[in-house]
Parts: sequence; C-alpha cells; structure tokens
Amino acid sequence: MHTKIKTAAIFERLRNQESVPFSDPQYAKIGEACGHTKKILVQMNSTADPATIRDLLSQITGSSIDETTTVFTPLHINYGKHTTIGKNVFINFDCVFLDLGGITIEDSVLIAPKVSLLSEGHPLTPGRRATLTAGHIHIKKNAWIGAGATILQGVTIGENAIVAAGAIVSKDVPDNMIVGGIPAKIMKSI
Repeated sequence: MHTKIKTAAIFERLRNQESVPFSDPQYAKIGEACGHTKKILVQMNSTADPATIRDLLSQITGSSIDETTTVFTPLHINYGKHTTIGKNVFINFDCVFLDLGGITIEDSVLIAPKVSLLSEGHPLTPGRRATLTAGHIHIKKNAWIGAGATILQGVTIGENAIVAAGAIVSKDVPDNMIVGGIPAKIMKSI
C-alpha cells in the first residue's frame, strides 16, 4: 500500500488548518523561517522609531503596515507571513503572535500589553502531541483585547467586542459583546 506524500508546502498546509507532525519531511522549514523572522525582530525590537518599526514589521508579514497603525515594541512573532494587520490598529508592548495558523487583525483594533494570539497548538492525546495544529484567529473591526488576554487557535473576536484583561478565549466572541474570565464567557452586550 502506498502512502500519499503531501506535496503542498508546509506553510500552506498549516494555513489550511492541517495538522503537521514533527516528523514531517518539511518540518525543518518552519525552524528556518522562524529564524529569519527572529533576525528582523531583533532589529525591530531595538528601535523606537515608529516608521522603522512599521517598515520592519512589513518585511516580517510580507504586507504593508499602514502609517495609521502603531506598534509598541517589543513584539514577538514566530513566522509573520500569516499575519495581516489593518489600519488604525494599536498594538501595545510585549505581545506574542504565533501565526502559522493565520492571524487577521482588522481596522481600528486595540491590543493591550502582553496579549497572546496563539493560532497554533498540539493535540490533547499524549501520543500525538508531537504534532502542530493550527486554526486561524480573526479579530474584527473596533475590537479591544485587554491586557494579558490570550486568544486561542480558531477563534474569531466579533466587531466592537471587548475581551477583558486576563481572559483566555477558546470560543468565538459575537459582535458587540464583552467577554471575560477563564475560560472567557459572555459578561454583557455593548
């Protein structure tokens, strides 16, 4: 019996939410790409100039970062090419973006200090944990993510929604809702 060999690039497979075991022949490409990103991050996190930060972040993401977007460094991104950032976005100090599964941040989003956007994870089954899983994170227009909040893979934060400080969000947040807690639950409508 022949085993079907995966021909799609590993990054495309992850973006399409396919699980990839560490033993995958293409897995080393992730480390190489993350190493390249890390070199640019060192430069980006060593400057206070907003235009330089946007330019270097554009190199990391492979797309233009609008001049209306403000990023306070340090910012930590493992890959970058699967992150899209809109206009009038504010990203505060010390955020972590694991974006192999994809992260979309729409216009006018506020992201407080120490927010983690984790589009990657591992299976619960002990024997399968040496596998990378991925799920796209989507933060819609005018959302506000509070300090220290964690958004897990596959979650959409609705338009105008607020995620309270310290919340861990594992399920979608509807438009115009405030969520908080661990795990995050709807607290009230805006």
